[in-house]
Amino acid sequence: MKEKPSTPPEHPSALPDELTQEEKRWLLTLARTTITNVCKGEPAPRPSNPPQKTTLPGASFVTLTKNGTLRGCIGTLHPYRPLFEDVAANAAAAATLDPRFPPVTPEELDDVTIEISLLTTPQPLAFSSPDELLSILEKEKPGVILSDKGRSATFLPQVWEQLPQPEAFLAHLCLKAGLPPDDWRTSKTVHVKTYHVQKWGEHPSFIRHQQQRRGTTSRHDRGSR
Repeated sequence: MKEKPSTPPEHPSALPDELTQEEKRWLLTLARTTITNVCKGEPAPRPSNPPQKTTLPGASFVTLTKNGTLRGCIGTLHPYRPLFEDVAANAAAAATLDPRFPPVTPEELDDVTIEISLLTTPQPLAFSSPDELLSILEKEKPGVILSDKGRSATFLPQVWEQLPQPEAFLAHLCLKAGLPPDDWRTSKTVHVKTYHVQKWGEHPSFIRHQQQRRGTTSRHDRGSR
């Protein structure tokens, strides 16, 4: 653990400006098309003219939910490729390579909802005691990367909605990393980084528009008519 810094760590974005609504919708469409294609065994799309800002390096996570339950989540912590490529690759991986779930099937596609998170650059978090760590995290509720003994894991800021107490948040994060649940408190070598996200996802109107373009409706829509 390190001494507390005189000022809280900043979380610079990997992109110079926040994405516009049009750019966010474009990335959602790319993620949706990518997932649809890979789940059907078809080639992933290759955009020929992506929005300029999405060609800059960016780190993203793509989260899939089905009826409100997690169905897949894969992402990148540090930017090393164009954002649009990162989103497409993580969308495909979330649908087919998340080891916690079987691959998404074509029959599930209309019931799966997509959320994209664009990460700021992770910054080391200095704290002088476990109690101070709890206090900082409870106040900021950031994304957290916990590392110790050659293992690491991360939770997006959205996980605070399911685990609002910092003790439980850190215990589950330790377990995700393959560490004892109290490692954050007992270890002298634990390291913590934090980050924030821009997040946006599919709304019912967006999903209906995509379904109309594909000539499909969800099972829920078909059953309600």
